[in-house]
Amino acid sequence: MPDRNLAQLETKYRRIATPVPAPESVDLLEKLIRHEPRSMSGQPPIVWDRAEDFSVWDAYGNRWIDFSSGVLVTNAGHGPKAMRDALHAQIDRGLLHSYCFVNQPRVELVKKLASLAPVPLEKVFLLTTGAESTECAVKLARTYGKRRHGASKITIVGFINDFHGRTLGAQMAGGFQAQKDWIVNLDPDMVQVPYPDGFRVTDRSFDLFLKSLEEKNLSGEKIAGVMVETYPGANAAFMPIEYAQRLRAWCDEHDVLLIFDEVQAAFGRCGKWFGFEHYGVSADLICCGKGISSGLPLSAVIGRADVMDLYGPGEMTSTHSGNPLCCTAALASIDIIEKEGLIENAARLEAPLLQRCREIMAGSNGRIGAVDGKGLVAALQVVEPGTTTPDKELASRIVWNCVENGVMLFAPVGVGGGAIKINPPLCINEEALMEGLQVVEECVQRAIAAP
Repeated sequence: MPDRNLAQLETKYRRIATPVPAPESVDLLEKLIRHEPRSMSGQPPIVWDRAEDFSVWDAYGNRWIDFSSGVLVTNAGHGPKAMRDALHAQIDRGLLHSYCFVNQPRVELVKKLASLAPVPLEKVFLLTTGAESTECAVKLARTYGKRRHGASKITIVGFINDFHGRTLGAQMAGGFQAQKDWIVNLDPDMVQVPYPDGFRVTDRSFDLFLKSLEEKNLSGEKIAGVMVETYPGANAAFMPIEYAQRLRAWCDEHDVLLIFDEVQAAFGRCGKWFGFEHYGVSADLICCGKGISSGLPLSAVIGRADVMDLYGPGEMTSTHSGNPLCCTAALASIDIIEKEGLIENAARLEAPLLQRCREIMAGSNGRIGAVDGKGLVAALQVVEPGTTTPDKELASRIVWNCVENGVMLFAPVGVGGGAIKINPPLCINEEALMEGLQVVEECVQRAIAAP
């Protein structure tokens, strides 16, 4: 989209002083176009310069309320001082990497994560990305099924519109068919069933799960694991509690591992340490990432000891597992979340966030078809008139307009398409949240009215 000479604005939390993109930033943006694959484009052309708490600045006098958290990463806020101090201390110590050799931050972090995770989760395997954690969970589930029940118990059941990452196994396990065209030889033992979101899938009963397996000629004797995002990354819809509890009982009956992909949901995002705790069920494995460190590349699989110990020494490792800098960041982030009551803040702000989102939906003339969320994650499903079909163009216009008016959102490209995700850092206050939502409402109205 072309840049525009917008009216300047300044409030307590926002400042827009230049067109978007800022003219001084165009040279940097053009260098990226020349030297990076175009897959890295698609976001509003803002050159981030610094960030603090729930604010993002460029170098040209502009400031945004951040509703993106850098794609649900900065749960403890952007660059909190305690984290920066901890990282400086670790850098000054001179240890930046240790492979699988032990370092103290790794020891402290796995112990802390094990203490936070609900029973029976007690062992922690540190990795780098969310996709690495979901592929590891698939590996563990299949190994568990084969060793306990024989070679035929290998199927992984996922859900349509669930996203587990961009690597080979993660995309095969995920629920977006369009992302699998490049794979060619799809694993026939990775299957997906409808996710009961209540919007595009109106049958929210567990009977639909059973019926879907029956249609695929699948029984519990063939299934090694069921992997589900706590809420789909493409929106923010939680499954019914009864559904989750019946799923847990079914997995127990058939000795199937229940895996929650918590990459977007954990570390306070949903008003609890782990989002799946809203369901009142236990998990056999959970996959974590993003908000685990509030900024540095780190992920984890947390699980039952008998599952996590299936592989012997050196058989399940990762080059950057337990990186001392990343572990230091995660320890500092967790400490901040605890000491500053950020989980409680997310839970408290859930009601006003969802209320305003529903008001925005009510005034959208049907162009927002659903609103879902918990804690400080919400999704507005932008749709074509009278349908549940995502309207990616309208959603992109809304996001662009919000960014032009001082609210940072990530563009609804790739996963999901038409959902506008609102997920600020958990340290945001209600005043800033409401100011940002007022901007979203105005931009929705402006985009709908535009030809």
